[in-house]
Amino acid sequence: MSDDRVMTIREMCDAFEVTPRTLRFYEQKELLFPIREGQKRLFTRRDRARLKLILRGKRFGFSLEEIRQLLDLYHVGDQQQTQLQRSYEVAQERLTDLVRQRDDMNAAIQDLQDQMKWAERMIATVGQQNRAAG
Repeated sequence: MSDDRVMTIREMCDAFEVTPRTLRFYEQKELLFPIREGQKRLFTRRDRARLKLILRGKRFGFSLEEIRQLLDLYHVGDQQQTQLQRSYEVAQERLTDLVRQRDDMNAAIQDLQDQMKWAERMIATVGQQNRAAG
């Protein structure tokens, strides 16, 4: 496929594993700007690059507004210096949040495992008492 070739909505869905509804939603949120030919939407190389960044940002937990703001910084005219700097700052904040969430999850997992071990001991003890009494 040539980089400059436009893609239909179906081709975009297949290539990026998204639904037509997702693409229309991103268009409505002014994240994507496909060429409109009547009801038909044609996506350019730029749209494909933007969608790739949108999906990556969503995977990392960025809000759509954060993603839109970062994408808009592409046109500042400083060879993407501002966009890269702001992207790094947002990513650092997100990484801090993800590490905290992971630590919270690890603590919750450990607590649950401890409770289950206690329950196993209690079940075994009650079972032994019932067999002895029986």
